[in-house]
Amino acid sequence: MRDAMLKRLLLLSAALLLCALAGVSLADNGPPEFHDSALAQRYSALTEELRCPKCENETLASSGAPIAADIRQRIAEWLKAGQSDDDIRHHLVQRFGEYVLYKPRVERRTWLLWGLPAAAVVVGGVVLTLLIRRRRRLQVSDLDDAERARLAALLSRHGDQQPSSDREAR
Repeated sequence: MRDAMLKRLLLLSAALLLCALAGVSLADNGPPEFHDSALAQRYSALTEELRCPKCENETLASSGAPIAADIRQRIAEWLKAGQSDDDIRHHLVQRFGEYVLYKPRVERRTWLLWGLPAAAVVVGGVVLTLLIRRRRRLQVSDLDDAERARLAALLSRHGDQQPSSDREAR
């Protein structure tokens, strides 16, 4: 009985050790080491400007998703192989679509995305200008002597028709 229990305990500890080792091997080992500082800077810039395809609004550098770790590793390999930044972006856009780019390219499909903010500013400026001009035209000016006399006559005529309680309240 004691031997069976010892055997189970040994199997359980071996299984736990295997699970721990598997977890360590799957963990992201951090940024790769480059012998050239220019490559390290390019790697850093690329992983900061590209979006994780799984996460919403997270860069590849900040994402903890396994796919982001794989892409970071691929980027490091491509950089070490001598590929340009544009080539790397092209590979990732081909694989994951324009979504991976935080700054979409200006193309026929994206002109509205780039032009709409500028158009909104122009339209807002035009509307604001028209409102200011209209308000200036409608500004109240001082009354001249003829208008004051006419106003006094109208007020006195309508003042007689009001109930006496309204006159006292004034």
